[in-house]
Amino acid sequence: MENYDDKVVACFLRDQLQLFPEPVTATPQEAREFLEDCFAQVVTGRKQVRQYFDEVGADVEGDVLEAAEVFDVGGGRYLIVEA
Repeated sequence: MENYDDKVVACFLRDQLQLFPEPVTATPQEAREFLEDCFAQVVTGRKQVRQYFDEVGADVEGDVLEAAEVFDVGGGRYLIVEA
């Protein structure tokens, strides 16, 4: 199980509309459960984001950090949520 700290959860709650047409969670607890259910990943740096997409066979054009599935948590960390 991934460790979704408060910064990761807050980032997802704040920015979830970049991936979904309407909010899928409203509270930190709901967000944590949602991230667990969809096996979201927290990685560090652009290289690990690219590696993640390569491993799952996703074809991402352009800057991987601009993909809708990638949330910038801050401090060089990224949350990847596949819808």
